Amino acid sequence: MTLALVAGRGRLPVEVAAAQASPPLICAYENVPPEGLEVDLTFRLETLGTLLVALGERGVTQVCFCGAIDRPELDPAKLDAETLPLVPLFQQALAAGDNGALQILKEIFEQTGFEVLGADSLLPDLVAEQGVLSEAWPDAQMRRDAARGEAVLAGLAPLDIGQACVIGAEQVLGVETAAGTDHLLGTLPETVRGMRAILCKGPKFGQIREIDLPTIGPATIEAAHRAGLAGVVVDAGDVIVLEADRCAALADAFGLVLWSRSGGTE
Repeated sequence: MTLALVAGRGRLPVEVAAAQASPPLICAYENVPPEGLEVDLTFRLETLGTLLVALGERGVTQVCFCGAIDRPELDPAKLDAETLPLVPLFQQALAAGDNGALQILKEIFEQTGFEVLGADSLLPDLVAEQGVLSEAWPDAQMRRDAARGEAVLAGLAPLDIGQACVIGAEQVLGVETAAGTDHLLGTLPETVRGMRAILCKGPKFGQIREIDLPTIGPATIEAAHRAGLAGVVVDAGDVIVLEADRCAALADAFGLVLWSRSGGTE
């Protein structure tokens, strides 16, 4: 066994695991059991050094992070001897934005000798190709809103705060924060309804693709519908669409546009 999945919440880990010729080793953060997978190793931030040793002893050479895990807090009382030398790096990561923290995490694994692979490299069909995936197509206003969303996400990139925004009539109606896309969609103002607003989702500049590629799935389409949106627009080639056929079917059932858009498209 040469591949280990550091698995979090959601459908992504089980889909990646199922696509492999040989079952990967499944690692899960304490109290975050992955859906549909049997866990081989459990760890927490304070025992990451021990996890690295265990992976090496089991012959693992490649690691893939997939699924959602909340940013942990460091409890000095739970540190083990193998992890103690990593504390300065942990402190640096916990003080950084998402991209900075993930870059440090990636470097810890790489410096230990592991190759860090993105989920999309293990299952390329996960990433949306360019095109309209729904029966409904974007109208002229939606195309302008999508262009506005692209510009907003580019402007937010240096702040390292999120991967999505909601745009309607070329107005910014909501921006994703560390709370995530579900929180963004669940807290939109009532005025969004009737504006034919859209959710725009794409990677930040400098996104750590191997660990944190933006992702949507059926739950995103359902949440967009509940919020009264008219469409979901993702960056083609840069966003994972879980259960793409189901996402398209849900979009059709709700009358939503589901568009995988290339940057600069109007």
